[in-house]
Amino acid sequence: MLEEEKKLLVEYGKKLISTGLTAGTGGNLSLYDPKKQLIAITPSGIDYFEMTEADIVLLNLEGEVIEGNRKPSSEWQMHLINYQMRGDEIRAVVHAHSTFSSILATCRRDLPASNYMIAVAGGDDVRCSKYATFGTEKLAEYAFEAMQDRYACFLANHGLLTCGPTLKEAFSVATEIERLAGLHVGASLLGKPVILDKADMARVHEQFPNYGQ
Repeated sequence: MLEEEKKLLVEYGKKLISTGLTAGTGGNLSLYDPKKQLIAITPSGIDYFEMTEADIVLLNLEGEVIEGNRKPSSEWQMHLINYQMRGDEIRAVVHAHSTFSSILATCRRDLPASNYMIAVAGGDDVRCSKYATFGTEKLAEYAFEAMQDRYACFLANHGLLTCGPTLKEAFSVATEIERLAGLHVGASLLGKPVILDKADMARVHEQFPNYGQ
């Protein structure tokens, strides 16, 4: 089941490494099929360049394994809660341990609107969640809380979480927020970054739907 979704997860798992969004076996990816109400998620602790479609695990919305011989990602609850609560708009979740996002998360800081492109995350900032141990239900709850009305959040002392209607879009948000986190950290070394005000960001959000082709 979900053969196309499995192929995409294998493909984008390699991209997590090649784009520098994570290292080793860190991070995880998932896709949701609302018709079948099934989640395809990457397995726990397998090298992305060795991972195959057979390693992808399928879960139902109760978190039960429906298909697969591997253990699902330790963060499966963090993916599940978003599909349970936002399944009408979210079809993909990306979790990364990217450097600059993790720096801000380690300082437990939000990313403000120091650059207009923060609008890709759906608001005027990217919030940092409260801290909880990895792989726990509490972390899933805190991450969901931080990502409400957004497509990205930081996980305190941990990393970055993004979502979207497709895996391509969720991954794009992850790469852009990591870039913006780098800009913000760099600007902070020179002084205090100038933050765009609500009126500036309102105009950005107004024009954003017409951005691109």
